[in-house]
Amino acid sequence: MSIINVNQSLKYHEGSQRVYDEDTTLEKTKSQLKKIGVTRIADITHLDRVGIPVYSAIRPCAAKGAISVYSGKGVTSTQARISAMMEGFERCLAEKKDMNNNIQEDIPGDEFVDSFDNIKETYYIVNPAKLLISEDVRTDDMIEWTSGWDLINDNEIYVPSNSVYHPYDATNQCVKLFRSNTNGLAAGNVIEEAVLHGLLEVTERDALSIAEMNRNPGKRLMLDEDDGISYELMQKFNDAGINVRLWVPYHDTEITTVVASVDDAQLKDPAMLVMGAGAHLNPEIATIRALNEVAQSRVVQIHGAREDTERDKFVRNIGYERMKRMNGFWYKDEDIDTTTLKDLNDLSRNSPAENINTVIDQLKNLVDNVVVVNLSRESVNIPVVRVIIPTFEMYTLDRERVGKRKNIALKKIRRKGEKTWNHKRV
Repeated sequence: MSIINVNQSLKYHEGSQRVYDEDTTLEKTKSQLKKIGVTRIADITHLDRVGIPVYSAIRPCAAKGAISVYSGKGVTSTQARISAMMEGFERCLAEKKDMNNNIQEDIPGDEFVDSFDNIKETYYIVNPAKLLISEDVRTDDMIEWTSGWDLINDNEIYVPSNSVYHPYDATNQCVKLFRSNTNGLAAGNVIEEAVLHGLLEVTERDALSIAEMNRNPGKRLMLDEDDGISYELMQKFNDAGINVRLWVPYHDTEITTVVASVDDAQLKDPAMLVMGAGAHLNPEIATIRALNEVAQSRVVQIHGAREDTERDKFVRNIGYERMKRMNGFWYKDEDIDTTTLKDLNDLSRNSPAENINTVIDQLKNLVDNVVVVNLSRESVNIPVVRVIIPTFEMYTLDRERVGKRKNIALKKIRRKGEKTWNHKRV
């Protein structure tokens, strides 16, 4: 049984939202890299003129269908290095054992093959339809199932393995429900950190997807000199002649998601019209994550180590001006609602358990299940999990998987009497 026991006594390192300090985390992480096949860590910050630290991790033995170069970002070089390393652990431990060239251990949970009809009365299960599948699946089709832990109902629950592993190939007798992705994959110093990171990422992708589907970015986040690191990071873009806009999308939780969109008017390269997003209970941390991620997105485009090469071909074919018009809602300057960091609620607490409980309190009235699958292995001393929140949107990752939460943002705007726009695609 894959029980997730959250340590209630674990506290954060003083003045941070991390269990260990940077140097301790770096040493702990470095010692495990050979086990997952990472051969090189490289500083690629210099490839761009912004100067926010970005590192890459190279894992040549990645499974077929997966990328082998991962990137990480941070306020400091140490943070960026750790971020790239953690990405390596997430990607490696998300590979199925029969596809993994480094790890031959099973995950802690149980797995089996059966149809929805055969097991629905025997086990707690997530109906595949709640995972936003693009095509109907018969209830007697054979599906591969993996056990996880439901943080809302505090019980073991089975989810389609297709939603757990990446890359995922169904066995001969099973159906493949959708293209696999990395949404909700997270690593940490301890499993509690990994669980929280996964929860926040799935929530962030939901908020971003709702914004994109409605073509409504939410409120413009305005920073000033009193906003510390967030303001300093924004100024790095401004000093480089890059226009950065920050947005807080509307959502039906109080968890803050921040989106950073950048426009490089000097290069006028359509591939550099990129975004970054971050979510956290602390709005300042969400903002820092968004700015760091958009810096990473720029460097990854320059570096060429991107996963979505089709996007690159598409945007370069249509050109800078049209690409910007197509996504004009992210670059709007007029007729917008604004907010500040001081206006946003800081819900963060002093321990991972308290933060996890706060997130679950925000989610429990919106969804029936919040599932955590433990992907950790005994031989690797870095915990990795996959968080799955059925019905939450992931349009930003897969345009074929669209649920019913699209109108959430618009309803919230109308309740508050805030502005909405009628955007048309160009």
